[in-house]
Amino acid sequence: MTAVAELMDYADVVERFDPVLGLEVHVELNTNTKMFCGCPNEFGGEPNTKVCPTCLGLPGALPAVNGKAVEGAIRIGLALNCEIAEWCRFARKNYFYPDMPKNFQTSQYDEPIAFNGYLDVTLDDGEVVRVEIERAHMEEDTGKSLHVGGATGRIHGAEHSLLDYNRAGVPLIEIVTKPIEGTGARAPEVARAYVSALRDLLRALDVSDVRMDQGSLRCDANVSLMAKDATEFGTRTETKNVNSLRSVERAVRYEMTRQAAILAEGGSIKQETRHFQEADGTTSSGRTKETAEDYRYFPEPDLVPIAPSREWVEQLRGTLPEMPEERRKRIQQEWSLSDEALRDLLNVGAVDLVAATVEAGASPDDARGWWVNTLAQEANAREVELAELAITPGQVAEVIGLVTSGELTNKLAKEVVQGVLAGEGEPREVVEKRGLKVVSDDSALLAAIDEALAAQPDVADKIRGGKVAAAGAIVGAVMKATKGQADAKRVRELIIERVGS
Repeated sequence: MTAVAELMDYADVVERFDPVLGLEVHVELNTNTKMFCGCPNEFGGEPNTKVCPTCLGLPGALPAVNGKAVEGAIRIGLALNCEIAEWCRFARKNYFYPDMPKNFQTSQYDEPIAFNGYLDVTLDDGEVVRVEIERAHMEEDTGKSLHVGGATGRIHGAEHSLLDYNRAGVPLIEIVTKPIEGTGARAPEVARAYVSALRDLLRALDVSDVRMDQGSLRCDANVSLMAKDATEFGTRTETKNVNSLRSVERAVRYEMTRQAAILAEGGSIKQETRHFQEADGTTSSGRTKETAEDYRYFPEPDLVPIAPSREWVEQLRGTLPEMPEERRKRIQQEWSLSDEALRDLLNVGAVDLVAATVEAGASPDDARGWWVNTLAQEANAREVELAELAITPGQVAEVIGLVTSGELTNKLAKEVVQGVLAGEGEPREVVEKRGLKVVSDDSALLAAIDEALAAQPDVADKIRGGKVAAAGAIVGAVMKATKGQADAKRVRELIIERVGS
């Protein structure tokens, strides 16, 4: 059983040490085919059905570069304010791992396609942090290992392992930051905000579906600590394949408290990869971290260098969409949002969702209310990102339309949303299946009102005596009788008419 790590209180960590971050984000591109062969680039499927001699690394099979992947890499580099190489090439990164069928990864080493860029990141309170980009380079993804028989799904304790090479050869762009210094206590927040901003940018470029839950966007978080009077970086650890924004923040925070406790006791940090444990927010030791020399990089002999012309680069620059930050500023002005209201949208990751809901026909205020309040609460309860909820902006707009038309009350609309989230179909299908339509027949409402007035004659007398507020008791009784499917405003109107007649 692994011993529980000693941790330092977070306030003490930031008082005694300066954190230094390095974030490596792997992005699977949404090309139709893999990076170096014609196999389909699709998530899932029966194991080992989307493979060929090239992505399996069989003798004699030769790679050919996916032009669309190169285009995607250049567009990503441009969006990250990078310089685009006039000449670059692939290299072989040599290491043995069962899910690497060739025993090397075709990647880029000292000559990446994009380098020396930056991304401005806005934190929750509006502060902007510039994260400098070291490089964005092309490579291929590995296969997947499935460890069977253990309690954790990892190799330790497993009875045997299975290998699925469907993902081997999928186009990847690895985006590597320069060391991120000076963030102090906000380091975990900066890490999360950076990955979130990068995800938004990649989604806007439409180069990836950026599904962290499916592994098409993965973050390796490098963390080290420096004593306040130190002049050199500390030894770093690399927490691999963190697959949610919340987990990125938690992993960085945990590593800071773990490393600080070791350093405070006079110990030293081991340079290693670590695994993030979603269940308790801790990290565990993986393997000793290799250096570049260990990988024995050398130029890939089976692929020619890539030399994108400046004309092509400028042509691709012209295809860049409105960037997320620019879009937010425009939306804020068009919707007349205060800075605080915009931050609320940003904090729950709702800007794009609200915009799409408005495009589907809802008003900005209604769309904002549903995503920031009702749906944000649902996401929190499920511990998922807002965009991961099983409801689309179009469906939310349809629910809002049903409320606006009077077919649903807000209360009934929330039940419809619950049905959509539960996979019961489109909003109108949920309305029919659950029988949630508003009772709009006045005769049915009057029958319920008469019954409630007969049961509470004293309330009826108060209303006749001018105490209109007393009608609330009758409204409540009618709403109960109609299972919440009456329009409370119409019920009140009918009560006043009934008692006054």
